[in-house]
Formats: sequence, structure tokens, C-alpha cells
Amino acid sequence: MTGTASRGRRERLRAETTAEIKSVALELMASGGPDAITLRAIAREMGMTANAIYGYFATRDDLVTTLINDVYTALADAVDSAWESAPTPDPAARIRAWASAFRNWALANPEGFRLIYGDPVPGYRAPEQGAAPDAARRVCTGLTALAAVAWPRAKRFYEGSEFEWSDFDAGLLDKVRPAFPELPPAAVALALRIWGHLHGLVSLEVYGHMRNQTVSPEKLFHEELAQLLRGLGIPHQS
Repeated sequence: MTGTASRGRRERLRAETTAEIKSVALELMASGGPDAITLRAIAREMGMTANAIYGYFATRDDLVTTLINDVYTALADAVDSAWESAPTPDPAARIRAWASAFRNWALANPEGFRLIYGDPVPGYRAPEQGAAPDAARRVCTGLTALAAVAWPRAKRFYEGSEFEWSDFDAGLLDKVRPAFPELPPAAVALALRIWGHLHGLVSLEVYGHMRNQTVSPEKLFHEELAQLLRGLGIPHQS
């Protein structure tokens, strides 16, 4: 075996083991909650020594950061793709596409959703810029884009808005104002309200709180979307 082939095999095995470590970590979280993510527990599940795991991730926090970045990036990819595929002139279709992609991803990846938006991993300290700054920016600007396409019709409902830029976190404004310089503070507030509508129902569904309440959570979600569009003054089809 040549040196190049040997290196290629080692790199492939390392990539496979790294992927398995991350998969096992999410499985442990699904069965035992965020407390269950420990390098020793992962090593035990994989039949490895704890020292061997440290060759892939120096600390538990390094692993958690990688997991958050992976799942957050996957979510950003899903909603960005849905947004770009929707008909540009149709704001209702674009909002529906983004919202449906968000829900579908969350239901297909409940542990990932919980890692990003739900249960904090005890003792975890994220890097100074956050675990997934690029993905967070993409999802944040995606949400603001929903408000931006709605704003031409919705702004008449917000003429008396008292929101000012000082009402928002500087980190949020650093993400959205460069991307949407034409939007006023009321439109950023609208983006947060839209987020509340979407995230609320999806979170209830992911955590199982809808299970004993309705047999049609998807129908409820799409009816909420229809009501949201009506409230924004956007013509739509059910």
C-alpha cells in the first residue's frame, strides 16, 4: 500500500469514526437528555477507551460545539433551499416554503432542534462568537426576509409602531440591518413575531405536547400559517 493510499484510508476511517461519535452523542441525548452527552459514555457505547475518544475531540465542549454547528448548518441549508426554490413574486409561497421547511427539518431532526433551541447542555460554554455563527446569521436573516417580503402589504398595520432600534439586541441588529437596510424597527419586530408563531407550534410538536391534543398537527400548523398571512394582508391560497 502506498503512502498516499495509507493516508487516504486513515483519513476515511477518522471521518467515519468522527461521524459515529456525533451520531452516538445525539442518540444519547435523545434517550437521556443533554446530561447524557459525555465522552466517556460515548466511548462506552462505541466500545472504545475514553482516551481514544480524546483523539477526536479534546473536550466535551468541543464535541457539543461541533454538533451544534453541524445541525444548525443543516437547518440553515434546508430553509435557504426552500426559500430560493419558491416563486420570487409570490410572498405567500415564499413564507409557506420557509416555514414548512423549518417544521419538516425539526420533526426529522428532533435531537438537533433540541440542541439548538431547547435543552442546554449543562456546563457547556460556547465559543465567544457562538457555536455556529454563520448558521445563526443565515437563519436570522432568513426570518427577517419573511418580514421583508410581507412588509409592503403589512406596513399599514404598523404605522403607529413605537419600536426603536434601541429596543433590540445589538447582536441581532448586526445580522439584520446590513442585509435589510431599508427595513424600519417595526419590521424587525414583525420578524420576531413571525418567529414566535412558527417556533411555538413546532416546539410543542417536537417535545410531544401536541400528541394528546390533536391527530392533525400538520393541519393546525398550516392553518396557523394561513392566519398569519391574513394578518399580514397577503393574498394566499389554502
